[in-house]
Amino acid sequence: MHQRILLRARKGPFDVVTAEETYERDWIGKNSGNLVFSHAAHKLLSTSAAEITPSRFRTDPRDADEINEKYDVFVIPLANAFRHDYVNRLMSMTRLIERLKIPVVVLGVGAQTDVDGDREYLRPIDEPVKAFCRAVLDRSHSIGVRGEISESYLRTLGFSAVEQIGCPSMFLHGDSFRVEKAKATLGTEDRLAFVISPYVRALAPIVRHHHQRYPNLRYVAQGLYALGTLLYGDAPKLRGKTDDMPIHTSHPLFVEDKVRMFVDPWPWMEYLSGFDFAFGTRIHGTITALISGTPGYLLAHDSRTLELARYFDIPHRLMRDVPADVDAAQLYEEADYTALNEGHKERFARITAFLAKHDLGLSFADGDSATRFDTQVRQTVYPQAVRPASAYTAEELLARIQWLRDENQTLQQKLKALRVQPVRERVKQAVGGRIRRMLSR
Repeated sequence: MHQRILLRARKGPFDVVTAEETYERDWIGKNSGNLVFSHAAHKLLSTSAAEITPSRFRTDPRDADEINEKYDVFVIPLANAFRHDYVNRLMSMTRLIERLKIPVVVLGVGAQTDVDGDREYLRPIDEPVKAFCRAVLDRSHSIGVRGEISESYLRTLGFSAVEQIGCPSMFLHGDSFRVEKAKATLGTEDRLAFVISPYVRALAPIVRHHHQRYPNLRYVAQGLYALGTLLYGDAPKLRGKTDDMPIHTSHPLFVEDKVRMFVDPWPWMEYLSGFDFAFGTRIHGTITALISGTPGYLLAHDSRTLELARYFDIPHRLMRDVPADVDAAQLYEEADYTALNEGHKERFARITAFLAKHDLGLSFADGDSATRFDTQVRQTVYPQAVRPASAYTAEELLARIQWLRDENQTLQQKLKALRVQPVRERVKQAVGGRIRRMLSR
């Protein structure tokens, strides 16, 4: 049976957008990690009977009638949506869902608090979260959450139809997933990917140590701010400033061309597959390494990262317990992937059962659907890594400047049209009113 799926995603897995366009229109939803789980969800659902359309993150309640008419189900992959600074968007999504008549399926939503699961911190968002869950459960059998902290939170709010299913990103390869160490120990010449959350200030001495000790270290960035810095340099108010964290072009990692960022998951995974080890505070940076076959290690600094590490048995430490002189070689040595590997099939069976309960197909159980998806990925030409501006040729930088000039000209034309339009409308209204008055005499 043909199934029309509206999938909450900023863009589809085969929508090719340049790095410049990605930055200007935020095609990553502030963080490229969003694409890892939304594109994995797209692959999981890509059966021969499915027609999948990305929502572009639109949550306008006025779209409800059109959605009800055009789609059979609304699938919502989410990350840490139960958090303070997301509450307005959550409420907007709730208002849309309340007007939908089709089923709504939530994949992998999570709460964000500290690593101890501080309940009091979440209390101010209780009511918006309750409203969201009620709206979803009126149109769904259950809500799929990331892990035990999020499940516990929703149960304290009175919801029992809650299932732990992790994050779709870890199921990109179905049930055939395995991570192994290629070598017994990590040497200073080995390739290291550091996945850094710039706002976790405790990372500063760890960044400094690893930059000095490992010449083949690369900082693999994910945030929209980092993308802008790579493309255009520091924002005006930040020019000339320095910091121990790699947030300015003056940082040694920028100066030495050791920063990379990707605007699609597929070249990102290909790049990480050539590394010996990946570590840091980014959960989807770590997961992207793991699904690339590269050993990864998470430094968990909040509940959203910790509960996924626990659910999937990803090697990890609490960031508060990580000493400033920790070395990647220590983390590599202690990393054990036995539980991650041995538990994967059961976890995959759990999300498969969740999808089946909600009448959603699975590409891995639909002939060669998953293989066809992978083939299309291989045939698609995606933008490659974005590097610091100093790494580009004069011709490449000129092309970027020309793109900005063309973009500015287009925006100026649109602005001019917006300024003229109200005048035209006022003239039409005035003329129309005068004609109506003349006819009424």
